[in-house]
Amino acid sequence: MSFLSKARITALGAYVPETKLTNNDLEKMVDTNDEWIVQRTGIHERRITHKDEYVSHMAIKAVENLQSRYTVDLDEIDLIIVATITPDHRTPSVSAMIHGQLGFPETTGVMDLNAACAGFVYALQVANGMVTTGQSKKALVIAAEVLSKITDYTDRDTCVLFGDGAGAAIVEYNEDNPGFLGSYYGSQGASGHKLFCTGLSHDIEGKKAHVIDNLYQDGRAVYTFVIKTVPKAVKALLEQSGYTSGDIKWFVPHSANLRMIHSICEKTGFEKESALTSLEYYGNTSSATIPLALWKALKEDKIESGDKMLLYGFGGGLTHAGIIIEW
Repeated sequence: MSFLSKARITALGAYVPETKLTNNDLEKMVDTNDEWIVQRTGIHERRITHKDEYVSHMAIKAVENLQSRYTVDLDEIDLIIVATITPDHRTPSVSAMIHGQLGFPETTGVMDLNAACAGFVYALQVANGMVTTGQSKKALVIAAEVLSKITDYTDRDTCVLFGDGAGAAIVEYNEDNPGFLGSYYGSQGASGHKLFCTGLSHDIEGKKAHVIDNLYQDGRAVYTFVIKTVPKAVKALLEQSGYTSGDIKWFVPHSANLRMIHSICEKTGFEKESALTSLEYYGNTSSATIPLALWKALKEDKIESGDKMLLYGFGGGLTHAGIIIEW
């Protein structure tokens, strides 16, 4: 399969709330402990928004962080894509709210995208497509989640996992030196009821949902889906793009669970040390885990110009998607 790109990522920023929810804090809320959480997930703490802080607020702060790190003229942005499953409202979209609050030109398009934990990768794929086909010159891609607001803090199986955060990237036209090298995606929609949060409908697969307005996850089923599906998909992405795992400097999977990530590495030929993650101190932030992992690695001076990276998101839907990029 041929892959076409005339775009590359030229800037990245992120934001996480100040409030920390540590494993020791959770010990006081549910029947759990630090050792149990770390052994099973790799998570030590997560960041939590305050009562009146929502996705739009975090997204704007991620854009402001991006602006502080790079020279970016927001007037040149002609498309805003926000990946989220926790928008402030059903409408207006988060992207429209960002457009208004940051004063983008009226010629800038906006869209929200819901692909759960694969959201950032899907949004990058859409941005690459829009830029490559000439429908956009410079796109702003944001992934942001306030999972704490849909988490049941009496359910120890889920409350130990999730946190809040946001990441933002600029994707712009570059015909001579494109940075998108390959993409892949898939889904298992028949298993969507294994990870859900109700909305207008409280029915799942024709039955009344047993959890209303909070995240529900069948952890074992989702883990099985990931371990059976993602390694094969990563190998397919590499093969279709003409690369091997040895050509990739950094593997950036969705930061859901450290044991899961290590298993994927073993099955795909990536060294554990090559995996960039964000879960240890930010938790599982769904669509935001991958940009947070990139942001963290950039701050630690791990990523250099020309590094090839394979990003792979997977989760609710059940969906999965990957891209290979050159930084």
